[in-house]
Amino acid sequence: MTITSKSPDASLSLRVLARLLSYPDAELRSHVPEMRNALHTERAITVGRLAELDVLMDTLSSVDPLDTEAAYVQLFDRGRATSLHLFEHVHGDSRDRGPAMIDLAQTYDKAGLYLAPGELPDYLPAVLEFVSTQPPREARAFLGEMAHIFNAIFSALQQRQSAYAGVIGALLELAGEKAHPVKLAPEEPLDESWVEPAVFDGCSSKGRVTPDRPQPIHIIRKNKSAPGAPQ
Repeated sequence: MTITSKSPDASLSLRVLARLLSYPDAELRSHVPEMRNALHTERAITVGRLAELDVLMDTLSSVDPLDTEAAYVQLFDRGRATSLHLFEHVHGDSRDRGPAMIDLAQTYDKAGLYLAPGELPDYLPAVLEFVSTQPPREARAFLGEMAHIFNAIFSALQQRQSAYAGVIGALLELAGEKAHPVKLAPEEPLDESWVEPAVFDGCSSKGRVTPDRPQPIHIIRKNKSAPGAPQ
């Protein structure tokens, strides 16, 4: 990835994108006008992506709240491909996920940021809140390290014809990357993949990396100027 000498400040837009990816409760919906104004005022996101985000915000404002909330849960909490927990895409259920979580939480602590009760450090809205506090160049580099994950989520959301794909597309733009299709392997719903195997029924490989799936890729820091990138 080539980083320009001067990256635009997108701190406000990153906070809005983080909020748009959060559970669409009544409080979030009440702030849609302010979020829309912030995105259009900062102009860190291209006009095309802003139009997509406007469609999403219009939906959040106009569709029945119960339908909106149910659709969100079905989209993000019922499958691995669209999971907003980044290490789900990197480590799956492997033992590497725990240490990666600890490292990322410590990165937040050093920056004076603290997670809400029950919130995991790899939850994308939390990650974006952290990135929004970084200088523009470092923020862009940090997002660039996650571009391969963003592209996978973007492709999964496009397959589902979800307006939320515009949020991930905007993140790819802010990372200096272009969204491109990613071939996605068939997956089981999370609820099924977490079912325990029957006792004495042999070892289960569900939820684990297997030879026919991509091997885990650690998120590493490419640029020493991007402190605190997750390992």
